[in-house]
Amino acid sequence: MDVNGIANVASTLADVGTSQAVSLAVLKKAIDFGTESATALIEAIPQAPSLPNLPAHLGQNINTTA
Repeated sequence: MDVNGIANVASTLADVGTSQAVSLAVLKKAIDFGTESATALIEAIPQAPSLPNLPAHLGQNINTTA
């Protein structure tokens, strides 16, 4: 193998490493953005109003017959 071939292989490997590092950084930023969006959506859910006037036994059973 000549010197030019070795130089080409070395530069190709360096380019691939740089490309992978950039792709990984973009992926991490996308995951962070998704996490922030999901957290914002969860926090935007309104709290269920409490109904203290209902009897305590309501909501304990589910009727599964149709």
